[in-house]
Amino acid sequence: MKKFILLAGLAAMISAAPAFAAAEFYVGQDAATKKCSVSEKKPDGTKVMMVGKTSFKTKAEAEAAIKADKDCK
Repeated sequence: MKKFILLAGLAAMISAAPAFAAAEFYVGQDAATKKCSVSEKKPDGTKVMMVGKTSFKTKAEAEAAIKADKDCK
């Protein structure tokens, strides 16, 4: 019985792990308007271009990157 409870708990933890995965934030620049924005989805490279070559761990870091980038309006 204890084995069953431990296995059930382990299965629950494993299935919940993706929900706790670290979110990534990207800075994208609209190709037409040149306006930058933060999103959790990686820019597609056609309509929205990625600013910088990396993702950010927090939204605040991504917003700071927008303020620091001279090409973002």
